Amino acid sequence: MFSNEAFARTAERYMDTIYRVAYGWLKNPDDANDVTQDILIELYKTEKAFESDAHLKNWLIRATVNRCKMLFRSPWRRLENIDDYTETLGFEHERDQELFKSVMSLDKKYRVPLLLFYYEGYSTAEVASMLRIPEKTVSTRLFRARAKLKTILEEESP
Repeated sequence: MFSNEAFARTAERYMDTIYRVAYGWLKNPDDANDVTQDILIELYKTEKAFESDAHLKNWLIRATVNRCKMLFRSPWRRLENIDDYTETLGFEHERDQELFKSVMSLDKKYRVPLLLFYYEGYSTAEVASMLRIPEKTVSTRLFRARAKLKTILEEESP
C-alpha cells in the first residue's frame, strides 16, 4: 500500500500521536514504545486503502487502543512510577509538569478521552467512535475528568 518513502513520512507524522494514546492507556513508556512499533508495523503491512488523513489517523488510534487493551490482558503487565517518568520529560513551566502528573493520575477511562479531545482535537462523536462508547458517555467522562482535575489541582495549589 505505502511506498517506503510514503510510509516513512506517515510514520513520522503519526508516531507521537500513537505514542501519546498508548502512554495514556498504559502509563509505561516501554510498553507505549512497543505498542507504537507494533502499530507502525501493522500499518506498513496493511493493504487497506485510506480515504483521507483523518481516516488514517482514526484507524491508527483505534488500532492503538485495541493493542493496549490486548496488552492489559497479558499476565506480565507491569506499571512504572509516573514520577520517575515525569522527571525525564522537559516542561517549560512547572505548572505543565503538575498538570501532566494530575492528568496521568486519573483513571484511564477519564485520561484517554481527555487526551483525544483536548490534545488531539477530536470531537466527542469522534472520540466515542474510536473508543466504541456512546457519545454521552464521552461527554460525561470529560465532565468528570475536568471536575477531578480541578479538585486535584486546587489541592496541590498553595
